Amino acid sequence: MSFAGYYGAADAAEGVRTIHRALDRGITLIDTAEAYGEGRNEELVGRAIAGRRDEVVLATKSSRGGPDHLRAAAQRSLARLGVDHVDVYYLHRVDGDVPIEESIGAMARLVEEGYVRHIGLSEAGAGTLRRAHAVHPIAALQSEYSLLQREPEDEILPACRELGIAYVAYSPLSRGLLTGRFRRPDDLAPDDWRRQVPRFQGGNLELNLEIVGRLAEIADDLGTDLASLAVAWLLAQGDDVVPLVGTSRASRIDEILAALQVELGPDALRRIDEAAPAGAASGDRYPESYMPRLGL
Repeated sequence: MSFAGYYGAADAAEGVRTIHRALDRGITLIDTAEAYGEGRNEELVGRAIAGRRDEVVLATKSSRGGPDHLRAAAQRSLARLGVDHVDVYYLHRVDGDVPIEESIGAMARLVEEGYVRHIGLSEAGAGTLRRAHAVHPIAALQSEYSLLQREPEDEILPACRELGIAYVAYSPLSRGLLTGRFRRPDDLAPDDWRRQVPRFQGGNLELNLEIVGRLAEIADDLGTDLASLAVAWLLAQGDDVVPLVGTSRASRIDEILAALQVELGPDALRRIDEAAPAGAASGDRYPESYMPRLGL
């Protein structure tokens, strides 16, 4: 999303450099969507992976679930990415106007035709996940999960494990809150989408920063930084949890990978759980208009 300008101005050339640096360091999962910049992000990713397709597990997403839209969107995505198939094709949000069985049936046909290797869903509820999986195996659920968004632990993560579905955790740093870089709304660029997010506003931000402060103290005690602690915590939740860390700067890649060197023993995990228990975050994670499409 950051390449598409959601968090302020973005440099396309730096975006390509960032992906190249990630591939050079052994990161393989590259995730995009038709909705990011109305296809411009897919074009950027396509330029970045040109000549390196065999190094990439490539994922993109369709914005709507109608069978006709899914087929047309997949073809547009393949053209923008410059590839003949994607490894994971997600339904970006469950389409409330289309039965999930119809959406998954259409995606299954894309698998049969070789355009898609695996099917995924994003922000689907546990019941929908089971219905979808009954039509065609779902390889991955991509939904938000972090130390400030632990609700998936209640129903979604158990359902994924019951069905053998990987959990791809987007916003593992809670859109930057878990980096410690944002202390007040004015720290965000004027055109930054996060200004609309309740967790970054007023009293909600103050309360969330109290949690961030407690976690930062734990990170200091462990000799690491807050962001590495947050990613390491997700990695410690199980091999089936895949943190999807976003950045728009190549210089950040090595910092992100530092999380792999953080070992969290039982005492550290207990302290983290006490500092950021499930439900502790203040404010919705999306603007009010976005909420109805989450967890369908």
